[in-house]
Amino acid sequence: MSITAQSVWDNCLEFIKDNIQPQAYKTWFEPIIAVKLTDNALSIQVPSKFFYEWLEEHYVKILKVSLTKELGETAKLVYIIKMENTYGNKQPFTEKIPSTNRGSVKSQDVDIPLNNKSPELRNPFVIPGIRNVKIESQLNPNYSFENFLEGDSNRLARSAGLAVSAKPGGTSFNPLLIFGGVGLGKTHLAHAIGVDIKDKYPEKTVLYISAEKFTQQYIDAVKKNNRNDFIHFYQIIDVLIIDDVQFLSGKTGTQDVFFHIFNHLHQNGKQVILTSDKAPVDMQDIEQRLLSRFKWGLSAELQTPDFETRVSILRNKLYRDGVDMPEDIIEYVAKNIKTNVRELEGAIISLIAQSSFNKKEITIDLARIIVEKFVKNTKREVSIDYIQKVVSDYFQMDIDTLQSKTRKRHIVQARQLAMFFAKKFTKASLASIGSQIGKRDHATVLHACKTVDNLSSTDKQFRKYVEDITKKLSV
Repeated sequence: MSITAQSVWDNCLEFIKDNIQPQAYKTWFEPIIAVKLTDNALSIQVPSKFFYEWLEEHYVKILKVSLTKELGETAKLVYIIKMENTYGNKQPFTEKIPSTNRGSVKSQDVDIPLNNKSPELRNPFVIPGIRNVKIESQLNPNYSFENFLEGDSNRLARSAGLAVSAKPGGTSFNPLLIFGGVGLGKTHLAHAIGVDIKDKYPEKTVLYISAEKFTQQYIDAVKKNNRNDFIHFYQIIDVLIIDDVQFLSGKTGTQDVFFHIFNHLHQNGKQVILTSDKAPVDMQDIEQRLLSRFKWGLSAELQTPDFETRVSILRNKLYRDGVDMPEDIIEYVAKNIKTNVRELEGAIISLIAQSSFNKKEITIDLARIIVEKFVKNTKREVSIDYIQKVVSDYFQMDIDTLQSKTRKRHIVQARQLAMFFAKKFTKASLASIGSQIGKRDHATVLHACKTVDNLSSTDKQFRKYVEDITKKLSV
């Protein structure tokens, strides 16, 4: 029986398979193609330069042992890198790299010197010029489950996060999509999951990245003709956390590459965690095939925290900072700042700062001044509570009446307008809007929005209501 490149490589693979983890074998050895055997040198084709560098960095010993076993001490291994062509040249091009000599070798179309390898091919996060194979997680250790306080508004998302961190890739929450408005803790929770996984599974590669940075890295990779390297880098991550995934909206190239990365990670039991300012159903200009994958796991919403949760957040913040504050002032701040957690903590920090810089005692009067300034400066971010107040005041009714079950026409219309403006001015989901405006379901909110649109175009008086309230909310 004659020895061929394929038969030699098959025997090498048998040996390698017995000596490494099945997942590593599947990722790093199954894609390799045996090309030819010449003068005791086996040529193998790998998908990218990143792939070659990873093999040389992590598996060179086992490759040497397996090849020596088959071909003897004089055996050589030559890598042929089939680089993806992203510039429209008709011919693909390859470069040949002997394992024993990493110098430049003339290829069929181009000559690429390898003694000046770009570190960014190995890892897009590495500072150019600094050799580093280790993938840093980019996580912020200050964001933990310990300081992410549980309340009705975040219980599902927090519990799902804990389940994922206990068994990454091993729950039905894959992907885990955390969505909600600005400042409600999406990024905090995403980091907390990553930090907890790193504590429990130090051997796992966890990576946090914003969708904006991911997009920029992809653009850079295409410019440098390194698209394959970019894909392979992300395919080796065990837990990938992408923040603000709605940023991919309209970016078809980035969506396409993320689709392939997502599929590979999901099929191989890796964990994907995403955050977004809206639910998948409300995302615009995201490909349907991606949206359908976002729905494979669990979409968990972070809602505006209720009064009790806001008080707990403030108490926790003060405790961590070692600051004492009277209970009535904590409750005053919690009662008046409802929109998001970031504003809530910002107001308490401002209050402490004003007190210490001006050597003033923290009083209700001081709290009132700070809160008024804070609310004034942040009023652009309209909350559902604020919308209900504006609509109720406009129709001269209280909020309880607006939210009531009554079917009186003028109250129903006021409620429908509140729902319509909540959809228009906030990023809350239809389900969240409904639950906050009289505990209705998402279908009721959808019907309300359609009714307001129809009445606006047919009823002159109703159109005036819409215009007046729009002006009040836009101030």
